[in-house]
Amino acid sequence: MTMTDYKPNAKDVQELRQRTGAGMMDCRNALAASNGDMNLAVENLRKSGIAKAEKRAGRVASEGRIVVNMAPDAKSGSMLELNSETDFVSRNEDFAAVADALGKALFAHTSFDGIVADATGGAFLSAPHDGKTVADKVTETSAKTGENVVLRRYARLTTDGTLGTYIHHNGRVAVIVEVTGPTGAPAQELAKTVAEHVAAGVPRVPEAVRREDVDTDLVERERRIFSEKALAEGKPANIVDKVVEGQIRKFFAEVTLLEQPWVREESKSIQQLVDEASKAAGAPLTVKRFVRYRMGE
Repeated sequence: MTMTDYKPNAKDVQELRQRTGAGMMDCRNALAASNGDMNLAVENLRKSGIAKAEKRAGRVASEGRIVVNMAPDAKSGSMLELNSETDFVSRNEDFAAVADALGKALFAHTSFDGIVADATGGAFLSAPHDGKTVADKVTETSAKTGENVVLRRYARLTTDGTLGTYIHHNGRVAVIVEVTGPTGAPAQELAKTVAEHVAAGVPRVPEAVRREDVDTDLVERERRIFSEKALAEGKPANIVDKVVEGQIRKFFAEVTLLEQPWVREESKSIQQLVDEASKAAGAPLTVKRFVRYRMGE
């Protein structure tokens, strides 16, 4: 049979569409060019899709899905953000299935324990997945959806303590919090409550858990600003230091998680929540770290 003798039939075209997600005419032409060889047609469409995906790479992808997976014992968890250009695509069942599959793959890859990474250069893109790599799957999804699809970032945490997660009702913000110390209900409730607080971002998204974790250059910059402002306002030199220290305390109360007022009860700090949970647990609990993703950020 020569190529001119072969006429793609509806059944083969439909099968190729299901396997590749390509349009009807693209599938028909690919089958004609491959003389009915289904695998060759798939290969050629993948090559074409990859070329199209590369052309889309410069387009902004700020919609998508954040996928969180957590072990039943709350000892390990993962979070992954897969982006598309529009919410129309991100709400598509196929896109959701890809995001969920990649999230489960990340959770299953214990070699990524402790990694919190921007996926642009992240090792997870090179990880094997479904007979290919994660990067291949992302590229194929871009070809299938016709949009720039980006695996933006990911995190996989393990702990001897307790992990807690929270996903905002709109699905655009997700948080994982690690609490160390005795496990049990008080630790679980604390981790979940703190994750909810961090997701809210009120009064602002914390820069660090505690003040000693805040970048020293950032603190010194704030000191200079407060000092220069106080002097410019005509404050006496002998009280400028006191004014600056007062402003620095307010600064830490905004940027450090433990010193922030709890979003549900502003008269209580996160540190006070930790102290109450520790008392209930019968031993000290500590908020060790958190990871917060906001869609497209």
